[in-house]
Amino acid sequence: MAFIDYYKVLGIPKTATEKDIKKAYRKLARKYHPDLNPNDKVAEKKFKEINEANEVLSNAENRKKYDTYGEHWQNAEAYEQAKQQQQRTYQRQSGNYSEKDFEDIFGNMFGGQDFGRGQRSARFKGQDFNAELQLELKDVYQDHKRTLTVNNKNIRITIPAGVENGQTIKIKGHGGKGVNGGPNGDLYIQFAIKNHSKFKRDKDNLYTNVDLDLYTAMLGGDLMVDTFNGKVKLTIKPETQNGTKVKLKGKGFPKYKKEGQFGDLYITYQLKTPTKLTEKEKELFKQLQKLR
Repeated sequence: MAFIDYYKVLGIPKTATEKDIKKAYRKLARKYHPDLNPNDKVAEKKFKEINEANEVLSNAENRKKYDTYGEHWQNAEAYEQAKQQQQRTYQRQSGNYSEKDFEDIFGNMFGGQDFGRGQRSARFKGQDFNAELQLELKDVYQDHKRTLTVNNKNIRITIPAGVENGQTIKIKGHGGKGVNGGPNGDLYIQFAIKNHSKFKRDKDNLYTNVDLDLYTAMLGGDLMVDTFNGKVKLTIKPETQNGTKVKLKGKGFPKYKKEGQFGDLYITYQLKTPTKLTEKEKELFKQLQKLR
């Protein structure tokens, strides 16, 4: 997440032409392509950096911003807008300001910047960082703390119960360092939640199928079933049909940032007919068949 010199990534000078950029990119992309480097994390990281560098430097407008503002190139438009707005303000107040006057006043406001010499020292917010955190569904069933390493610094965060797959949270001030006293950027963490459980999740609700033997379905009885955090005993009504659904209120997933509140668990019964019948069992079924 540290600042990356895109020119160094592609191995080209800052005077490189568009043709040079394209040539360097193609050469490195072939070298570090995942298909040619299976299960190589270093090559995978390098391939991502190469693509990122190419996306910026191959775009003339973005390259100009990058050459001017470096790691803060994404803030270029905000910087220029602030400059133009300030200039308009002073022009409204008095028509006697020269360009040099504007440079002096605006430069003092933004940390002594001298536009005439091209020195840029305006205060800017640092670069925002983005990261993906992979978790198992069981990891977000309850609040828990986790330590992340960002830009060689350890950050202790609390992951709220009920966070969803693809959800993004912001950790304020843990992005890139601000410029000339400006505020630090923020860290945005997107969650990639894998589900290897027997339960299907839909927001706060959980869904699962439970096998039900023929005899219990016909005669009724008790059945122990799994919930996400333990077992419960259910009473099966006589003559329960295949596909019957029941709802266990409050046995679903935690509601995000709503302590003590849970969704529901929906169970679908799947009738299992007996196999490998004995001769005696076959005879009894024949008798039942005649009775029906």
